[in-house]
Amino acid sequence: MLLASHTPDKIECGCDEAGRGCLAGPVYAAAVVLPRDYHNEQLNDSKQLSAKQRAQLRPIIEREALAWAVAWVEASDIDQMNILKASIHAMNMAVKHIAGLGQEACVVGSDTLAVPPQLLLIDGNRFYNETDIPHQCIVKGDGKYLSIAAASILAKTYRDERMQALHQEYPCYGWDRNKAYPTKDHYEAIAQYGITPWHRKSFKLYKDERQEK
Repeated sequence: MLLASHTPDKIECGCDEAGRGCLAGPVYAAAVVLPRDYHNEQLNDSKQLSAKQRAQLRPIIEREALAWAVAWVEASDIDQMNILKASIHAMNMAVKHIAGLGQEACVVGSDTLAVPPQLLLIDGNRFYNETDIPHQCIVKGDGKYLSIAAASILAKTYRDERMQALHQEYPCYGWDRNKAYPTKDHYEAIAQYGITPWHRKSFKLYKDERQEK
C-alpha cells in the first residue's frame, strides 16, 4: 500500500511527469496536494494501471485533492532546453500554480485557493527547484507515495488526451495507440512519411540513422 505522507507534519505536494521518452508531442507534469491521511486503495503508479483505471481515478483525484495542477512544455521548447530541463520546468509550473506563485499559459488546475506546499515530493533523482519550497527527490516515488501516484495519473491522462487529439491531425503515426513513444510502428511511420511539426527534432527520430541522410 502506498504511503500517505513522507513528513506527516508538512503540507506535501507530489510531482511527476509523463512523456519524457516520447519522440513527439509535449511533456506533461502534474502537482497534487492530497488531504493529510488520505486513503485510496485503487491509487497507484499510473504505469501499473490500465487506461480505464486511470480514467476512473482522474476525476476522483481532482475532486478530493486539496489542490492540483497540470503543466506542459511543447516539443519546440523541449528542443531548445532539452527534455530533462523541460520535464522539470513543467513540474515547477504546476507547483507554482498550486502555491499561488504565478499563472502561466500552459497550466490547468483546481480553482481552489492556493495551498502553499511546505515540501515537494519529486519522482526521480534530479530536480532544479524554481521555488523556495524544500524538495525531496524519491526514486520510483510514484510507487511509494499517494501524492506522487496521483500526479502521475493526472500527467499521464492529460498527455494521452493531447496525443489522441494530435492523432486526428496525423493519423498515420499511430499516436492513439503508441502515444508517440519510440515503438516499431512509430519509427516505421517516420521512415515512410517523415516528421511532423510535433516531433522533437533533438531526439533520434530514425531507427536507422542512415535514413536521415
